[in-house]
Amino acid sequence: MTPERPGRTPPADAGGRACPKGGAPPLPEVHLVAAARPNLPKLAALWHALAEAPPICAPLLVHTGQHHDRAMFGDLLEDLGLPAPAISLGVSGGSHAELTGRTMIAAEAAWRTRRPALVVVAGDVDGALAAGLAARKLGIRLAHLEAGLRSGEADMPEEINRRALDAISDLLWAPDAATAVRLVAEGYGAERVRAVGNAMVDSLLRHLPAARARPLPPGLAPGGYGIVTLHRPANVDSRERLLHLIGAVERAAERLPLAWPLHPRTRARMEAFGLVPPRNVRMLPPLRYLDFLALMAGARLVATDSGGVQEEAAAIGLPCLTLRASTERPVTLAAGGNRLVTPEELPAAVLLPPGRAAPIPLWDGQAGARMRAHLAEVLAPCR
Repeated sequence: MTPERPGRTPPADAGGRACPKGGAPPLPEVHLVAAARPNLPKLAALWHALAEAPPICAPLLVHTGQHHDRAMFGDLLEDLGLPAPAISLGVSGGSHAELTGRTMIAAEAAWRTRRPALVVVAGDVDGALAAGLAARKLGIRLAHLEAGLRSGEADMPEEINRRALDAISDLLWAPDAATAVRLVAEGYGAERVRAVGNAMVDSLLRHLPAARARPLPPGLAPGGYGIVTLHRPANVDSRERLLHLIGAVERAAERLPLAWPLHPRTRARMEAFGLVPPRNVRMLPPLRYLDFLALMAGARLVATDSGGVQEEAAAIGLPCLTLRASTERPVTLAAGGNRLVTPEELPAAVLLPPGRAAPIPLWDGQAGARMRAHLAEVLAPCR
């Protein structure tokens, strides 16, 4: 550590605290912000990497509250081996603006009391954007896990959030090399961008053996069914669109038995619109992380609008049909395991799905280790 000199500000650790004389600085706190269910498997990869010795920081889990019930959040903490959040903001519900504003206020209050050296946000939901904005307005460094994803749909709420987060983040952790190259081409400095790999794949590979040992729901046989998941606002917030999709799923189920774990948002929209589930489709409640992995591992294909499911399907070689006009995961299309389909195309596509995805570079279970290595550089102790 450099000696103090008259008139010079004493050196500080990465959290802004003065380094103690003659001793090592305290470990800087890094706050990992989880807003929604899909954030947790990504953050779990980093959490477990940071738990390895020697310690480089003190990680704390922060929960904004956007997904908050046991089925959508609590059970995942247990399955992923994560602790209870150290900080819970308790913000959920409301419009995009209401949720974002209330989460910013709560995050600011929390970080004025307990200021971290760096905040990590994952994904592209409103709670993630709100936490990122609050951190940067307090002068706290920010890392965006899963940076650089682009769907090209400028009005898509998630697209707005992910672009805004990239713009304000100090560290941009991209899931693949092509995404990192695109970030640099967009004008982000190469020193901010790092291709770390897919953090969700880390968690999948870590927990897949345990998932494969779990039983399937009664009546489902390995290789004898497909899966449906739908929750994106563009698909479920319009009665006409959702009715159209339910009809397509019903026709597809005449050709292949289908199981549909129903997202709370989709269930609420069905009830509000007076719609009933498709006939001859096995409707399931939201599943625990391990139970959903088991369902995927035993399936013949998945039809989804979820970005995370597209990634998980590619990682385990499960053919995927994406019920959207575009995807921010084009690497899964290039790998050959994913195909964009319309509702009209779905019934035929379940009989002729894509094949297994080719291996995707950096989707190797080491994303957490790469993020840890980058943080070790950024959070270097006092010199």
